[in-house]
Amino acid sequence: MPVKTIIQTIRDTLFDEMQRDESIIVLGEDVGLAGGVFGATKGLQQEFGEMRVMDTPLAESVIIGAAIGASLNGLKPIPEIQFADFILPAFDQIVSEAARLRYRSNGTWNCPIVIRVPWGGGIHGALYHSQSVEAFFAHVPGLKVVAPSDPYNAAGLLRSAIDDPDPVMFLEHKRTYRLVRGETPDGERYTVPIGLAEVKRPGTDVSVFAYGLMLYYSLQAAEALKAEGLDVEVVDVRTLQPLDRDTILASARKTGKALIVYEDNLTGGFGAEIAATIAQHAFEYLDAPVLRLAGPDVPAMPYAPALEEAFLPNIESIAASIRELAAY
Repeated sequence: MPVKTIIQTIRDTLFDEMQRDESIIVLGEDVGLAGGVFGATKGLQQEFGEMRVMDTPLAESVIIGAAIGASLNGLKPIPEIQFADFILPAFDQIVSEAARLRYRSNGTWNCPIVIRVPWGGGIHGALYHSQSVEAFFAHVPGLKVVAPSDPYNAAGLLRSAIDDPDPVMFLEHKRTYRLVRGETPDGERYTVPIGLAEVKRPGTDVSVFAYGLMLYYSLQAAEALKAEGLDVEVVDVRTLQPLDRDTILASARKTGKALIVYEDNLTGGFGAEIAATIAQHAFEYLDAPVLRLAGPDVPAMPYAPALEEAFLPNIESIAASIRELAAY
């Protein structure tokens, strides 16, 4: 199987899906001739034309509003929000309209849109290009929220999102775009089910739950701790809404020790939902408190490299938290 980066995988998957299904359209800021700021849509407009790959004004509410309208008329829009930080002007369209359309119409209407959102830090993007937005949207019934961490899952979950009859937030961590590589079947239209977590690394001593860039770091921390005799299980949450509580609880019950790693602000971050789930449903199996390792409660990720590094959990801080749990 070919080895690809995540950004290559997303671009190839979009290309294949648009060839397969003429109802798929792509819209967003600079997604056309420029191919997107990260290159995710490079070449698509040249192949499929301006009616299917459309540059839009710098107005996120227009991008999502137009996508919702197109979805009600038989199309499958894939709008791109250039950076997650810019999504707030579209918040009302996503939460009040797209997420509630099926419910408010008693099942008469659905909204098959896939909102691609580059998110997260580690690229020296500072406060307006580094935010984590998953907790906002995973809170909303009617939305599905997925966050793949490697090329295989990026392709499989993107296809599942396109097939889904309701809105899906597809979160792509910017730092992983070219950092993470992996094998992806060529010429095969496989899917990864939305709503299932994946045990990436089985272990018996401590369970680590993560997604996005933090999953990549957690796997490296777990591998490094082998030399210290620690057998760490790493679970890729990968779908935040709906959350796979069964896989999470099975892992926590097996090891008796749980660490949740995420880069959003600690307070109210999505990891708090995982921690609460474990505390409520696996309490009698635990041999230590449930730990969270996350970004500090400051307004934004700093620009200065030293401060950005201090904000983000990393391999060393994850390993230190695992050691802390293992010592109980």
